[in-house]
Amino acid sequence: MSSSRAIDNFSLMPRTVGDHQASSTPAKSPKISIVMTIYNREDYLPQAIESILSQSYTDFELILWDDGSTDQSLEIANYYAAQDHRIQIITAAHQGRGPAIADACRFAQGEYIGLVDSDDLLAQTALAETSQYLDTHSAVGLVYTDYQIINADGSIQGYGHHCQRPYSPQQLLVEFMVFHFRLMRASVYRQIGGFNPEFVYAQDYDICLRFSEVTIIEPLKRPLYYYRHHKNNISCEKRIDQILFSKRAIEAALDRRGMAQEFELEFQISAQCNLVSKSPR
Repeated sequence: MSSSRAIDNFSLMPRTVGDHQASSTPAKSPKISIVMTIYNREDYLPQAIESILSQSYTDFELILWDDGSTDQSLEIANYYAAQDHRIQIITAAHQGRGPAIADACRFAQGEYIGLVDSDDLLAQTALAETSQYLDTHSAVGLVYTDYQIINADGSIQGYGHHCQRPYSPQQLLVEFMVFHFRLMRASVYRQIGGFNPEFVYAQDYDICLRFSEVTIIEPLKRPLYYYRHHKNNISCEKRIDQILFSKRAIEAALDRRGMAQEFELEFQISAQCNLVSKSPR
């Protein structure tokens, strides 16, 4: 679906909820809440939404939080919401991903909560496989999958480097490997206080560290997420900020674990330059 088609078919007008604008919500609480924050992603948003709506597992709600987009992202979201009652749209003034994702997750009604970036894609069985894992492993509070890199055109570039890193709570303290796709138990998410809105960047790392302190995190070695690399990625544009907020997340974890008196964080920032072909492989 093109952006222009979304605008032509736009028919859903949102209603006011507090300081935000939200569309009507489904009456029955779903098993899974998928949260997607959006800021000027008109080029990739249709594919992202469609990858969720085409899931083989259907008992979910999709919360689309528009963080003050100035392009046609909101019109695209409204187009899909007009066709599928599982979609809830919330609009707010721009505040950045950290505060936006913390606020958006407050609307989640599901037993499990998952996050999908507005420029990425879910494999068709992602919700089925991750929810089944949590259903059959009651002690696990968070499950995460492998992922593959796609370029701006959607061509697969291979597995992401995080997939090669084995998980342990100890190693997580210095190395982030709990990447996309993550499905969390909402009860544990609320137990630890949810996303910290003060983390403008590296909020995923911070919350995974806090999850690891109260529950079991386990990998599901299946490539169920497609992470898109393009020039406007937050991870590309704000690399230094991501690193500095990661440092802050680790230092906070050291304090919580009573390790700050015994250990200090040795932190290095390095750069590496590579030439990447513009032609698809």
